[in-house]
Amino acid sequence: MLFCYVELVLMKYQIKSFKHDGHLHRVWLENWKVPDEHLRDIHIDERMYVFVNSQTKIREADGKEWVSRIPGVSFFLPERWFNVVALIEDHGVRYYCNLASPPLQYGNVLTYIDYDLDVIKLPNGTVQIVDEEEYQRHKKLYHYPLSVEEKVNCGLQELLDRIRIGSSPFDDGIVYEYYSLWKNAAKEDGGGK
Repeated sequence: MLFCYVELVLMKYQIKSFKHDGHLHRVWLENWKVPDEHLRDIHIDERMYVFVNSQTKIREADGKEWVSRIPGVSFFLPERWFNVVALIEDHGVRYYCNLASPPLQYGNVLTYIDYDLDVIKLPNGTVQIVDEEEYQRHKKLYHYPLSVEEKVNCGLQELLDRIRIGSSPFDDGIVYEYYSLWKNAAKEDGGGK
């Protein structure tokens, strides 16, 4: 897929995750939204939001800040109870998948509720479900209703099915394309900012 870098305008967004009780969990302060006209057809069809970041500042709920070391391409799907962050590492793409509420967009801020469970797909294809104890603990603490539990479980099954058959957004080539698009656009406008 060829991109026209000259006309590309990237908009800066914040991505905020919350916990079920409404308290802030984490904020990614600088993320660059891939314009719809540069999305792959499959991502347009699913109405995905796609963001790229690299060495972005991240603020935790307690106010502590740190900078991510690994470039990431994030995929948010309306009406789906998960999101996917493709982390571009030296040895390949690691997919970190959050079981979470569908995203909501308010201006240049995207928000979601993090439901603790995560799925990691390593570059060698190994898949791990992590943070199950945290999910069980928070389910009791925050009193997740049965409807949320059902949606999280359905999201987990859909996510595992997508990983198993290699469907969108689990395509390393497309991840690298979006990252290259951002990198070239950032060079043209002095860092994408």
